[in-house]
Amino acid sequence: MSLLATLTADMKTAMKPKDKVTLSVVRMLKSSVSNEEIKLGHELSSDEEVAVLSRELKQRVEEFDSYKDAGRDELAADIEAQIVVVKQYMPAQLSAEEVTTIVKETIAEVGATSKADLGKVMGALMPKVKGKADGKLVNKTVQDLLA
Repeated sequence: MSLLATLTADMKTAMKPKDKVTLSVVRMLKSSVSNEEIKLGHELSSDEEVAVLSRELKQRVEEFDSYKDAGRDELAADIEAQIVVVKQYMPAQLSAEEVTTIVKETIAEVGATSKADLGKVMGALMPKVKGKADGKLVNKTVQDLLA
């Protein structure tokens, strides 16, 4: 079942108990996926769907952080509820240990020896973990292992 079909079904499900948070987030995700399909001119592949979901999740996390920093806890709580809904559609995230293992393998593959090789490692690594791991965690792990 495609993500768009899943979102449509979940939207109908969220309408029945009048779950406004879930309904609004699912509508937003459905709109984002539809807009991306129109922009690209074809049905999205699973990687493209994950990219759209990742982008939406990243926006929510940044919004959450800015509300927290500003002391707007009530707005941060609303965004946190949205983040929970978006994460339901994301693929399972890799643990820190799994990320470290993949980073070590990639460092060995590209023959990186210092922080100067960070770009080479990240270029080879990101396609492997895209949508499955947080970019900040990946970047920090690479920097720690190259130090």
